[in-house]
Amino acid sequence: MNIAKGYLKTGYWIVAVSTVLAGLVATMLLNRVHRHDQLIVRIGREYQVDPRLISAVIWKESKFDAAAVGGVGEIGLMQVTETVGYEWAAEFGHAEFSGQDLFNPETNIRAGTWYLARAITQWSDRSDPLPYALAQYNAGRSNALRWARDDDRDPHRFVEQITFPTTREYVTDILTRYRGRV
Repeated sequence: MNIAKGYLKTGYWIVAVSTVLAGLVATMLLNRVHRHDQLIVRIGREYQVDPRLISAVIWKESKFDAAAVGGVGEIGLMQVTETVGYEWAAEFGHAEFSGQDLFNPETNIRAGTWYLARAITQWSDRSDPLPYALAQYNAGRSNALRWARDDDRDPHRFVEQITFPTTREYVTDILTRYRGRV
């Protein structure tokens, strides 16, 4: 009889621990908790960019892989180019900057968020600057300007006018994730 009680107690503990672990995993997946979240929040506040937007960009760019390298040399979490990295470093007086520094999550998030914040500011005359800024982040300012018509400031129409299917998908995916429709 005591052996049966021992197995019963052990079984309860296994179920209890399993339930707690499953709950933690589910919470992490549902809330998209990542080890860089505190860094994203801090840098987002510094550059006045919603941390949820930064996370959505990181998710789309690298799936949170700090060692990711893109097809044309984009680096790290936010897939920052060396050119953008050097622009960020020059603006903030980081004379020792090297392109390899973009593999450092903090440097990468700072440079990427700075570039994104700049793009958002450049499109601040639009009712919703985010589609324009994200298109610029992905395809460059000259392409975003080509797709944006001065006489038409409808952000939905702007997205439809993006001629690069990958950029159109990029903008749509990030905005969907950011605005909570995932």
